[in-house]
Amino acid sequence: MLIVKNVMVTDVVTISPYSTLREALSAMKQNQVKSLVVERQHMHDSYGLLTYHELLRTVVTEAGDVDLLNVYDAATIPAITVGEDLAVSQAAALMTRYHLHRLVVVEGNALVGLLAMNDILARLMEELA
Repeated sequence: MLIVKNVMVTDVVTISPYSTLREALSAMKQNQVKSLVVERQHMHDSYGLLTYHELLRTVVTEAGDVDLLNVYDAATIPAITVGEDLAVSQAAALMTRYHLHRLVVVEGNALVGLLAMNDILARLMEELA
């Protein structure tokens, strides 16, 4: 059985919820990623997720200012999280059901990775080849 730990990306780029959207865009460009995990401010807080989709909605559709708005204003908080030992089939079902492209992966309450739909599909294509 394929589990999340075997497919997820462990090199996750994080950002403070108080960073500006310009800083978020810069971090995405510099790290060549399409999403950032929004850091928790306290131990019991939830992680958030900022993707191209939220940026597009906030900056273009709602005419938001990248220098005035913070990551917290645009990100999805709380992000849906899954454990690293969850079966990939269950994670994929969750993604499909809630129209998600990414899930934050935690062990206990600590960030350990990010699971993207593209990573699941790439893994399936590898196995089929």
